[in-house]
Amino acid sequence: MPLPVSWLALGALAVVLVLIWGLAAAARRFGLAPAARVTATGGLGLAVVASVALDPRRRAVLLRCGARHVLVLTGGPQDLLLGWVAEGNAPAIPTAAEKQGGG
Repeated sequence: MPLPVSWLALGALAVVLVLIWGLAAAARRFGLAPAARVTATGGLGLAVVASVALDPRRRAVLLRCGARHVLVLTGGPQDLLLGWVAEGNAPAIPTAAEKQGGG
């Protein structure tokens, strides 16, 4: 007795998904696919530290990129990277405990 078409389609989908998962795992294992660089906080190392509105259109945004900080001006005719903040001048980033008042 032949299988209904819906069961055949679900089986084919399962086979394709298992193949994709297996090939992705093999690519990561053998270095063919770059692994995402995840920080201890669970992000990819990019975060908005502070943002301030300069006028109704433009904002100055301080971004953390890994261990470095960069100042960006957004909202004008084009966005501008104003520069990297020197290591000693970077603001202290509060931890989650400090933000909740446990710090």
